[in-house]
Amino acid sequence: MASTFTSRIRLNKQGDGDNPNSWGVVLNDGVISLVDDAIAAYTTISIGSAATVTLSAVNGAGDTARSAFLEVKGSVGGANTTITLEIPSNSKSYVINNKVSANTTASDIVKIKTAGGTGYTIPFGSVGLVICDGTSVFATNTKGLGFGTAASADIGTGTTDVPDVSIADARYVRSSVTANTTVRGDFVVEAGSLKVATSARAFNVPTTLTDATSIAVNFALGNNFVVTLGGNRTLAAPTNAVAGQSGQIHIIQDSTGSRTLAYNSVYQFVSGATPTLSTGASDVDILLFTTRSSTTIDAALLKNFD
Repeated sequence: MASTFTSRIRLNKQGDGDNPNSWGVVLNDGVISLVDDAIAAYTTISIGSAATVTLSAVNGAGDTARSAFLEVKGSVGGANTTITLEIPSNSKSYVINNKVSANTTASDIVKIKTAGGTGYTIPFGSVGLVICDGTSVFATNTKGLGFGTAASADIGTGTTDVPDVSIADARYVRSSVTANTTVRGDFVVEAGSLKVATSARAFNVPTTLTDATSIAVNFALGNNFVVTLGGNRTLAAPTNAVAGQSGQIHIIQDSTGSRTLAYNSVYQFVSGATPTLSTGASDVDILLFTTRSSTTIDAALLKNFD
């Protein structure tokens, strides 16, 4: 019985009684080695002046179309602005490393396709996975894994890059958020506006400051703060002050009252007059502030919110 071959990667299926003295050699060369190629072979394809480069497909022997990884090299442009890499009309996947150099003309492309199906244009300088369904070729950014256009993007800091985990700012924003979402790092709106609908709210939970002789404030923790005075205190210069930040500090007298508060020189008040606190037990004053610079905080005291 004559040997036949598998339909996709062309492995040798020896017939009953075939090759009695060389069965193992045929198995090694016509099956095992070829499976190794289909899983892990890295093949370089050099393109030249031809408009179509057809990958070889050989039953039971080594060929280029069976390889798992294809590196495409050469140049495109001039006589042929489109170079087609033609693969067999079998279902298979390939990882393509496009190292082809191109002219600056936008029409210069390298395409991978079957003889009769639609193809996929391989971006210059990209490494990506393509899938053939036996007729047409698709990239995983349009079908398959569903990653969207990010599947063909680089990891980096560019506006079209996928951010690395070390990048602090968010570059991909959903048009709507329907559940609790945490953004770590700076959230930057480079153009347009950030709007909160009338049925929503934006708030910053107050940070409780530690009562001490010198009260430390870290502006990186938020915009709203609260402290209860247990003695005569000084409000220290804030750390991590950023120009443009504004907020408020609720200053509460303890049950004894008559506590005083001095201010570091970074705090600037109207007409240079340092305000005094309300003195009653449990009185509440609010220090409003806006940061002019890291060393200048403009402030005003609203008093006696009982």
